[in-house]
Amino acid sequence: MICPGTHELHHSKYRWIMLLLLFLLYICFGIVSRAIFPLVTPILNDLHISYSQMGFILGSWQLTYIMMALGAGSILDRWGVRRSLFVGALVIGLSASLRFFANDFAFLLLAVALFGAGGPMISIGGPKTISFWFRGPSRGIAIGLYTSGNWIGGLLSLALTNSLVMPLVGNNWRMAFATYGMTTFGIGLIWLLFAREGGREPSSETMSIIGVFSRLVKLPAVRIVLTMGLLAFAIGHGLASWLPKILETSGMSGQQAGFAASITVAAGIPSILIIPSLVPLHHRGRTMAILSILTAVNILLVMQVSGMALLIGLALLGFISSPFMSLLLLILMDSPGVETRHMGSAGGMFFCVAEIGGFAGPFFMGVLVDLTGTFMAGALFLAGLCIATAVLTCFLRR
Repeated sequence: MICPGTHELHHSKYRWIMLLLLFLLYICFGIVSRAIFPLVTPILNDLHISYSQMGFILGSWQLTYIMMALGAGSILDRWGVRRSLFVGALVIGLSASLRFFANDFAFLLLAVALFGAGGPMISIGGPKTISFWFRGPSRGIAIGLYTSGNWIGGLLSLALTNSLVMPLVGNNWRMAFATYGMTTFGIGLIWLLFAREGGREPSSETMSIIGVFSRLVKLPAVRIVLTMGLLAFAIGHGLASWLPKILETSGMSGQQAGFAASITVAAGIPSILIIPSLVPLHHRGRTMAILSILTAVNILLVMQVSGMALLIGLALLGFISSPFMSLLLLILMDSPGVETRHMGSAGGMFFCVAEIGGFAGPFFMGVLVDLTGTFMAGALFLAGLCIATAVLTCFLRR
């Protein structure tokens, strides 16, 4: 099959079908990655594990992701997105399904960590696909819509796990995971049936994987984006992983905490759709700085307030922090020297480094709770990372 040319892809109506399919895959990614958050309490009780152990489990798939991301980017560049993303969906569904059989810390750790073997295909393959099918202003819109799938999946997981899914499966957290696994398998099959390979730019040069990585990492903008991605993921994963439990310790029930945590995700969806598409390229760094500082303030406020003020704070926190990944991906995608044909490798580098923060955030939050008996120390840790992210944008603009 001959792939359509790059010009044809950018004007093809089928690009919106491809975007919808990517959106559905990323919804499954968001559901499975966050499904464990509202189930922390029953899992802690059933498996008799500590907060530090749970923090390690919550961050375990990020560790696997780190090891797989660079290879996944190269596989995407060589194999194409249709086959790669289907395999990613199968692995994610298997990760969710295997949690049904967890009876101790080690098995649950392995089942959750398996998610990181399939996740890179979805989160890296999406931007690569968009880089071929979209150009100009439509690229920002596509990135925003695609990224919102992850947040919508997270919203569904947080809001419905304890209020709908758990009652339907007899309040059995194992069956809840199995349900999410079967859903992911179904969406993966839809992707396989309807996705098109799209374009793969031919190249007269053959560059090794190490050569591509070496050339990309020499670009100053790429190095700064990688560092900012690490900090941004530590902030996002650290807060999202523990937020339902933080709210439960403030006196909410599991169902109330799930709904309250979902406010953050719901408020982030319009922000993801609007901000990346409206912010001009030369203002993206400045926008990241402003949002980072506001996120630091909101994290500390959320830890101090209650009632309606808490709900408003959660909504503001979601709206402010949600565009981080989209903005960083757009900066990376439009950086001089980052070619479309190597976007899989560039995306692999980005998510590989970023997920180091994705592991460190939840893990250190759990450790700080065990050491101090409160989540406040973790909140201060995350706020400090927000300030560091804002400082890095100064070098990005320069």
